[in-house]
Amino acid sequence: MKIKTMELPYEKVLALPPVKRKKPRRPSLFFRTLLRIFSAPGLRKVHFQCKKIGMERLKKAEPCLILMNHSSFIDLKIATSVFYPRPLSIVCTSDGFVGKEWLMRHLGCVPTAKFVTDYALVKDMIYCVNTLRTSVLMYPEASYSFDGTATPLPESVGKCLKLLGVPVVMIRTNGAFLRDPLYNNLQLRKTDVSAEVEYLLSPEEIAEKSVAELNEILQQQFSFDNFRYQQEHSIRIKEGFRADHLNRILYKCPHCLSEGQMEGKGVFIRCNRCGKGYELTEEGYLSPLDGEGRFTHIPDWYRWEREEVRKEIEAGSYRLESDVEIYIIRDAKAAYHVGRGHLTHTVEGFHLTGCGGKLDYVQKPAASYSLYSDFYWYELGDMICIGKPNFLYYCFPAVSGDVVAKARLATEELSKLERAAAKA
Repeated sequence: MKIKTMELPYEKVLALPPVKRKKPRRPSLFFRTLLRIFSAPGLRKVHFQCKKIGMERLKKAEPCLILMNHSSFIDLKIATSVFYPRPLSIVCTSDGFVGKEWLMRHLGCVPTAKFVTDYALVKDMIYCVNTLRTSVLMYPEASYSFDGTATPLPESVGKCLKLLGVPVVMIRTNGAFLRDPLYNNLQLRKTDVSAEVEYLLSPEEIAEKSVAELNEILQQQFSFDNFRYQQEHSIRIKEGFRADHLNRILYKCPHCLSEGQMEGKGVFIRCNRCGKGYELTEEGYLSPLDGEGRFTHIPDWYRWEREEVRKEIEAGSYRLESDVEIYIIRDAKAAYHVGRGHLTHTVEGFHLTGCGGKLDYVQKPAASYSLYSDFYWYELGDMICIGKPNFLYYCFPAVSGDVVAKARLATEELSKLERAAAKA
């Protein structure tokens, strides 16, 4: 899937009129049916099956909040098919509206920006359940998983449950990540996909619990490991490209400690500096090509990288910088390419400059608990997004080596330290 782009000088993008927030639209039965029809072939291809748990508690016309783990693009097909013909207001990132706002509105989509404070979104969700009488579909992780495990949840989710006051339903998918991991450049594997749909919390249960208790429940629900699931269920991924671009997430060699020297190609990942390599087996394990390996499990390697980043932050030595191509999304007409710049990330946060000295943006660590970052974003390239809900900078690093995953890890660890300091 691509996105509409347009060349436009930075000063002209600044001069564009501000976009007024539009109220969500109730999706018609026609568009709900159309979406289900288009989703059906893809679900048949993966032999989709769904198990429902406690769903008899949800009344037919009762609006609810549907929370779903975010593994791949097939997630939307699953949700809209499982709940058909129930009308859904679908919370999705604002860049998904570019070039197709009319369609997205008629499908019931509600735009938001990832990992930034968006107070208007909560108002929109309340409007959906109370006025439109639609259920709200939300991916609280906000972004796809990098390593097959859960991404951090915002502490505001518990408050949101309180404000909405409607039943909460959980959708857990199995196999979706294995079919289409984000690092693999949209190369689909032959893997079955299933889901569990569970009635999680009633309005009464939400009312009697504290925000902290609700957040704890959600954290437990959003605890998963797709590679472990593959191993425990003896799922074999036989495609010869399964390790392509694995270096996007496993960017640091655990043997020589070099960064940006890993290369994932075919079924192998190797360090171009020290030569140490691993095979990503059909069962989802990492098998060393010679001698003893450091890791057999991809999430363990990724967790070690997080620990290494935290050490850099605590030592005050963390620094990531690259020349970048800059796109700005100001409205739903296009992603505007405004030129080149330079992005720096340190313990002080992000600093983006460029466009002939006209652009100078600073984002402190407290601004977000995680980072909207993506691989092969709309087929343009690997991307880091910073900014505010109505003015987002999409930065595409030009530096050799992989920096996107490290930037996300660092953002999350800096946020943790900020929150800990605030509570102290």
